[in-house]
Parts: sequence; C-alpha cells; structure tokens
Amino acid sequence: MTTEEAIVLAGGLGTRLRAVVADVPKPLAPVAGRPFLAWLLDRLAASGLRRCILATGYRADLIEQVIGVRWQGMEIAYSVEPEPRGTGGAIALAARRLQGDAVHVLNGDTWLEYTPTVLEAAARDAAAPMAIALARVDDVSRYGAVDVHEGRAVAFREKGEMGSGWINAGCYFLDSAALVGLPDVKVFSFEHDVLQPRAAAGEVVAVTSTRGFIDIGVPEDYARAQALFAR
Repeated sequence: MTTEEAIVLAGGLGTRLRAVVADVPKPLAPVAGRPFLAWLLDRLAASGLRRCILATGYRADLIEQVIGVRWQGMEIAYSVEPEPRGTGGAIALAARRLQGDAVHVLNGDTWLEYTPTVLEAAARDAAAPMAIALARVDDVSRYGAVDVHEGRAVAFREKGEMGSGWINAGCYFLDSAALVGLPDVKVFSFEHDVLQPRAAAGEVVAVTSTRGFIDIGVPEDYARAQALFAR
C-alpha cells in the first residue's frame, strides 16, 4: 500500500524575499496570482496524496486562513511550532499528527517535479529507510552538492563549490524506521543530524528522475517562477 500522507515545511520567515514580498510567510508568496503553496498543494493532490500536514510557525494563522482544512479532496492538518525547532524539530513535531507510519516530506518554498510513488518505491525496493529526490542544477555553489554512488546519496558537500551537479531540494520519503529513529530532542537540523549520518551509512536512496527545480526563497528564482507558472 502506498503512502498517502505528506508533511510540508511551511514555517519559513522569507527574509531573503522581503525586498519583493510583503509581510507574509514564504510559502504564501504570490506566484502568478496565487500563493506558492497553492501550486504545491495542487501537485500533491494530483499525485494521489490524500492528507497533508502543514508544519507552520511564522504567521501560522494566516496560512490556515488562506489554505483551510480541505484542498482538492486532500485533508489539510496543521502542526504549529511554538518556537523555531529547525527542520528536524518541525518534521518530528508534525509526525505526531500522522495517521500512517510513513510520510513524504517537502519544503514549502521549493518546487521539484517528481512522482512520490516512484520515490517511495525506490526506498522500499532497496530496503532503505529513506529516499531523496535530487535536483540537477547548473551551479551548485548556492546549495551545496550531493554525491551519488550506485543509486544512493552518500555525501552532502558544503556550499561554495562551482559547477553543475545534484542538490538537495528538500523532498524526501521516510519510512517507519526513519520516523522512529528521529532524534528525541526539540530542536535539530534534519539535514545535519539525520540526513548526513544516514547517507554516510548508505541508507538514503537517491532518485534523479526529476525536473523543474525552483527555490522561491531566492529573488531571481522567485521572478522566474512568476513567468513559469503564468504559462
């Protein structure tokens, strides 16, 4: 049975976007006349997901007001951080609201086209607790590169290196073992405290059949998204 739940990390402040977007949480930044999060939820609903937990923080009330509790047949639930907990803390808090024992996780400010069922199947087929959907970019310097070996993400390199390569777009599948293994602390980084050690242990399957990466937290990508989604 395929996993039908997702957690979307939607607690970002959007500080880098302040020059072009007023005081709204980053996932609500308008893109082609709609909140960016609306486009993302459209895609999740079209992918067959039936339930989505929005992990919110900054202006959580506004996100709930705009999105509501149903979206194109998908149930929307909310996990509100009382204080910033890092990406890991936000995922762990939201995971308490899951109805099943596995989940898709996505960033609420990035766009990457891939098939969630393919990501889950990659993890299941490899008997791995986690899978990551990677994005191919022309310049990895802004993001840090991901090293892939024999279908696994094996290392995450720091920002600054030049050239094309694979990057982490914040799109994951976590099975029950990955969820149970999350650190039992309130505040932690998913990338540093979970993803990197799991990858070093060979436990993260990499899926590269993806396209269309956009990070709306970067003003030039935000501008590119306007033209792309307007089509």
